[in-house]
Amino acid sequence: MDLILFMKNISLAGLFVFFSLQSFGQSTTIDEFLNGKSVVFISASGTAEPAMSWKGLAEEVHPALIAAGGDPIAYYELEEVILSDAIKNTYAGFFNQRLVKNIVLLIRKNDGSFYSHIFPFSGNANIISPGNNWSGTSTSLEQLKEELASIGSGKRSENFLVIEVPEYPAVPGLEENAMGSTYIRRAPLNLDAFKLGILLSGASGNEGFLTTFRHDIYGKPENQVEAEQRAEREGLESIFSTNYPYEVAFLTSAKSNQELIGEGIQFILMKQEGREADLMQSMGVPIEGLENPERIVVKYYIRFLVRNELYIGESWDADPDWSTALRSFLKQIVP
Repeated sequence: MDLILFMKNISLAGLFVFFSLQSFGQSTTIDEFLNGKSVVFISASGTAEPAMSWKGLAEEVHPALIAAGGDPIAYYELEEVILSDAIKNTYAGFFNQRLVKNIVLLIRKNDGSFYSHIFPFSGNANIISPGNNWSGTSTSLEQLKEELASIGSGKRSENFLVIEVPEYPAVPGLEENAMGSTYIRRAPLNLDAFKLGILLSGASGNEGFLTTFRHDIYGKPENQVEAEQRAEREGLESIFSTNYPYEVAFLTSAKSNQELIGEGIQFILMKQEGREADLMQSMGVPIEGLENPERIVVKYYIRFLVRNELYIGESWDADPDWSTALRSFLKQIVP
């Protein structure tokens, strides 16, 4: 009996420590939110009812964030920010110049529910990192606004002279430094000499953490991610076995460039998904004559780790179906 009582006490103590640390993390995040500039990223489903654009959502929530004691200086659509590492790096540089402290994430799912987070700005191209954050869940827009407005309840805000309307400032250098400057419109050389690493979904580590807040993939449980990785690998293996004659290595967890190169992997297969016009512009491909700029497509390309070069192939081969897009890309890069 004494042993059982002792174990119960240990368990309760562990729970107390867990919730104390969780509360501490949220409290620290809120303190930063009340004492520094914030940037807001919005990912809103286009099929949720009633229909609302991401800018429409920004107009709705801005007064609530001000009432909470925040200082939201800029709003951006998440899908635009995560198009590539180069684009994220350009945004990060701008945020550092503006002395941004916090990143607010607002997600609207297909069923109309809302999810919100506040993370510290990481100061680098990752934008945010896993760890302490404030989070909330709402079933309606009105509930979301009430929840956001109550973030700083009972605490003093140090943010003064905040803007009364949401702003969408241009990011200096985005066109010149991010839109296509690192993409090469041809196939990489020496694919036969080194392994091609293939990142499976969920294997991108901190570098891809921000992408997990995209409305269509947000909230997937770990077992679902693992199941999707297995199915994805089976599909990829089938395609590569008939379309790629060189060695490949499937990656289920994040690794540094040094680790990959040490394992003989100098090329990484990369994938971007988004509106076709956005992807083409980001990769420096002319969009004249594009029939449906809003079409959601998948585009594959290869990253050469040693020189950080990105090879997209000579012709545009993106497609809504990932397998079609991959087969088309492999046909371009394999002689």
